Amino acid sequence: MIPVTKPFLPPQEEYEAYLKGIWQRNWLTNNGPLVNELELQLKNYLGLKHLLYVSNGTIAIQLAIKALGLKGQIITTPFSYVATTSSIVWEGCEPVFVDIVPQTFNIDAGMIEAAITPATSAILATHCFGNACDIDAIDAIAKRHHLKVIYDAAHCFGTSYKGKSVFDFGDVSTTSFHATKLFHTVEGGAVFTKESSLLKKMAYMRNFGHDGPEKFNGVGINGKNSEFHAAMGLCNLKYIDDILARRREQSLIYDSLFYGLDIQRIKIQEHCTFNYAYYPVVFSTEELTLKVKNKLEAADIFPRRYFYPSLSRLNYISTSPTPVADDISSRILCLPVYFELMEEDQNRIAEIVKTVVHA
Repeated sequence: MIPVTKPFLPPQEEYEAYLKGIWQRNWLTNNGPLVNELELQLKNYLGLKHLLYVSNGTIAIQLAIKALGLKGQIITTPFSYVATTSSIVWEGCEPVFVDIVPQTFNIDAGMIEAAITPATSAILATHCFGNACDIDAIDAIAKRHHLKVIYDAAHCFGTSYKGKSVFDFGDVSTTSFHATKLFHTVEGGAVFTKESSLLKKMAYMRNFGHDGPEKFNGVGINGKNSEFHAAMGLCNLKYIDDILARRREQSLIYDSLFYGLDIQRIKIQEHCTFNYAYYPVVFSTEELTLKVKNKLEAADIFPRRYFYPSLSRLNYISTSPTPVADDISSRILCLPVYFELMEEDQNRIAEIVKTVVHA
């Protein structure tokens, strides 16, 4: 079987070496030494001053919304994983969708201002598939209208914008370290901000508001992560450059195999250094997309319809028309990419796709 992705796993003995230390210390969670070490190593690798390691990427978004004190409406994208929108609703705010750019799959910055109302408090934009949004345009709009900006950068480990980590932009950026991501800690995520006071606020919030064992500083939740998850992150960080290089190589192989074929591929945002986290392709019709998907699955190959259906179809929100996102979501497939995927596997996948497209 060839799934859409497989988690990278380090040599087992390297992970077990960390486990021995956990057993010796008997310190399993609650801001343990491996969590602190992982945070430090991530800051050094990414070139960032501040970050907090949290339990997952969804909690990261919820912490950002809560810490920024957002109310009312938040402008966002309908083309993302459901956690982007559900986190807005969960925190008592109203998502307002703005359609996407059909080439980059990101929110269309040119349409944002028309969606702003007196109730708008923020923009929550997803860097879809690791492709940076039009950051300069979004930040300029936010400044003009005194809005906060959160970037959902769940897919973005290894992506940079104008020579800096994409996590370095917005009032808060968030990411996921879920097992399906390029860099993972099995489950996990992070929040990033340049404001030390905001980071301190989120640090209290991720640990129930604890300010010492007998004092609290505001309301909080359990957004912590464990020593076991941090250990996996420390192991995997040693291999991240190899992982990124392998994804780029696999993407270029697909590019060459699909050269001249009538399919759409992602257009990388100007000034963005892409991490090749996914390999999305858009077919001419939904019917053709489903034919390709069914043919691949019959061969024990399992692409995914990221992101289908469009979030505009969620039954717990009211939406405005987003025809581009709805259309793209009906015609897109993400093809398999993971560290162990071999070139002969990619050749087999490409042959099936080409056979169906040319039929």
